[in-house]
Amino acid sequence: MQAKISGVALAALYCGVLTTAPAARADDTPSPCDALKRIVAASPTFSSLTASDGRPLALPYGDDAQCAASQTNYRCTWTPRGGSSADALQGVAADIASCLPDATHDQNSPARQHFYIGARGARTEITAAQAGSNKLNLEIHANR
Repeated sequence: MQAKISGVALAALYCGVLTTAPAARADDTPSPCDALKRIVAASPTFSSLTASDGRPLALPYGDDAQCAASQTNYRCTWTPRGGSSADALQGVAADIASCLPDATHDQNSPARQHFYIGARGARTEITAAQAGSNKLNLEIHANR
């Protein structure tokens, strides 16, 4: 026996489906590249940014990012999850290089990665470094 659905019931069902919020999926995670580009675009004045603007940069590597913006820089510190901070640092450097293809990577060491964008006297500098034995630090600042 087939049940018949009235036009009103069908409309209510249809509207309910359309107004229900979609479930979160893995691809809804904020992009580290989008976050990095937003922060770099704010240079040389970072005070318009918030602590949450930088958290997507750390999400692939740790969940406890503490970020802060000031007039002159944007800084995040976090604890890498699983693995070593040196491995996470290399991952962050790879993200920076792939997200900002115009950036020059002028220092690559196990403890510190440094990039810059722009001409001398008008550069935005990006430094990712180990901060102690189990923390990473990312700082973006204008060198103008």
